[in-house]
Amino acid sequence: MYFELKENKPHGTKDDPFSIYHIKNGGRSFQIPVHWHDELEIIYVKSGFLTVSISGENYIGTPGDAFVVSPGNLHFMGSQIGTVDYFTFLFPVEYISFCINDMLDDKLLKPLKNGHLMIGPRVKDTAKELCEQLVETYMAKNKKIESEITAQIKTKRILLQFILEMWEKGLVIENDKSGRNTVEKEMISYIQQNFKEKISLKEFGEQFHLSEKYISRYFKEHFHITLSQYITHLRLEYAKQLLQDTDTPVTEIAMQSGYQNVSYFIRIFKKTYGVSPLKYKKISQVHVICYPHIGQ
Repeated sequence: MYFELKENKPHGTKDDPFSIYHIKNGGRSFQIPVHWHDELEIIYVKSGFLTVSISGENYIGTPGDAFVVSPGNLHFMGSQIGTVDYFTFLFPVEYISFCINDMLDDKLLKPLKNGHLMIGPRVKDTAKELCEQLVETYMAKNKKIESEITAQIKTKRILLQFILEMWEKGLVIENDKSGRNTVEKEMISYIQQNFKEKISLKEFGEQFHLSEKYISRYFKEHFHITLSQYITHLRLEYAKQLLQDTDTPVTEIAMQSGYQNVSYFIRIFKKTYGVSPLKYKKISQVHVICYPHIGQ
């Protein structure tokens, strides 16, 4: 199963904090697991059907649909059947702010950032044209058709237009979800801090005052993956980063990632990413590789 836990990865750069991700599966099921981040995110469905969950509400995205994840909101997306092609745009709210405390900052942008306001999650196809413009601008920059400064000006203009349309359509609302998902966030944080150690259902349940039987069902119902699948994802992503960035031997990386059985680590790594840890290490020394279309 392919996962990408975005909150553990930096988005954009200091020179250009705007990030765009293009994900297209090949007809195989996948799920990007539950996560949250400080950036505002726009999810745009190019084709196919995408399941999106934002703050506990589930949606089905069809071609042309867009969804907005306000800063701090738990969310995940995936597809169980068929092919889906979608983009995500992430940027800190400050990216479209101005270096002055004017009314726009004080009454709209800052409240969006701190969670007092939010944009309604489902904006349907009202943002289709603007999302297409974001993709075109990003591609033009990558192909060197436009300079980075030109692309950044256009991107900010499009995003400001997006905020304007959300405002005029009444989709900027008070955030009544800001107090929700506290337990879920605590669960995710606990796992992120302890995934390199053994986390049993009993210990996990005791940590959150829930029965061992119920905690397993609770996690599956809320996050659509099992606790063990989530831990495996974190361990493999951590191992992949070590393979890419360090000269640490594979055996030691397995141990550091929470795997006492090296053979099992090698087997599950190859099953997930399509190559053995050693081969990944060799390839990544030449160039960084990723596998965005790996399914179950």
